[in-house]
Amino acid sequence: MSETSGADSPFVHYEVSDGFAVLTLDSPHNRNALSSRLVGELLSGLERAAADEAARGVVLTHTGNTFCAGADLKEALDADPAAAADIRTRWMIRVLRDILELPKPVVAQVDGNVRAGGLGILAACDIAVAGPSSTFALTEARIGLAPFMISLTLLPRTTSRAAGRYYQTGETFDAAEAERIGLITVAAQDAVAEVSRLRGELRKGSPQGLAESKRLVNASLLAEFDRSAEELAKRSASYFGTPEVVEGMTAFFQRRPPSWAE
Repeated sequence: MSETSGADSPFVHYEVSDGFAVLTLDSPHNRNALSSRLVGELLSGLERAAADEAARGVVLTHTGNTFCAGADLKEALDADPAAAADIRTRWMIRVLRDILELPKPVVAQVDGNVRAGGLGILAACDIAVAGPSSTFALTEARIGLAPFMISLTLLPRTTSRAAGRYYQTGETFDAAEAERIGLITVAAQDAVAEVSRLRGELRKGSPQGLAESKRLVNASLLAEFDRSAEELAKRSASYFGTPEVVEGMTAFFQRRPPSWAE
C-alpha cells in the first residue's frame, strides 16, 4: 500500500506492486536531490524492502523529469562545510552499499535527467532501464569537485575511456550512450513496459537463486568497495569548503560561470 500524501508527504514512497517493492523518489522542489530527508527515507525504504516477504525485488523510480540531481547543494552550502561533507559521504556509502548488498534484485526505472550522485545510484542497481527522455551528466568537476564516492560503483560498470571523458568534461549524454558505455542495461523506448517485462523474468527466479546470483555478480565490486570507501570518503570531505568549491557552488546558484570558466 502507498504511503499517505499531503503536506507531510514522504520524499520516497513505498508500495508493493506485482511482487516488487516500488520506491519512488518524489522531491520535486529540488529535483530529487540527495537531501538528508530523501536519503534517510531511501535507506529506510531499502531496509523495508529487504525484509518484506511480499517483495521479490525492488524497482527504484521517480516522479517528474529528474530521477536524481545529485547532492542537495543548497543544503550543503547552508551547513558547516566540513561536518556536512563527512555526513554526506557516509550517506552515499550507505546508499550504494545497501543497494549492492540487498539480497533481492534492484531495478532502476528512469525516464528523466540524472546528474552526479544519481549516476552512482544507477550504477549500483542490478539492472538499469532508461527511457528516451533520459539524460546523464557528471558535473562535479564544474563546481570544483570530483565523483569521489560514486566512483565505487561507476568505475566497475563503465568503460575507462567513457569515465575519462565524462568525469572531466561534464558533457550531457543520452540513454543510447549510457547503454553503450555500460552505465545502464537497456535504453528503452518505453521504460515502464521494459521494466514490467523484466519483472516477469525475475519472478521466474527463486528468492535464494536470485540472492546468490546477485552475490556472485557483486562480490568483486563489494570487495573493492570496502577497500576504497574510507579513503574516498576522506578525500571527498576534504574538498568541501575549499575556495574553488565555494566559488563553484555560489556560481551555480547565481546562474553564472565560475571564475575559472569566464
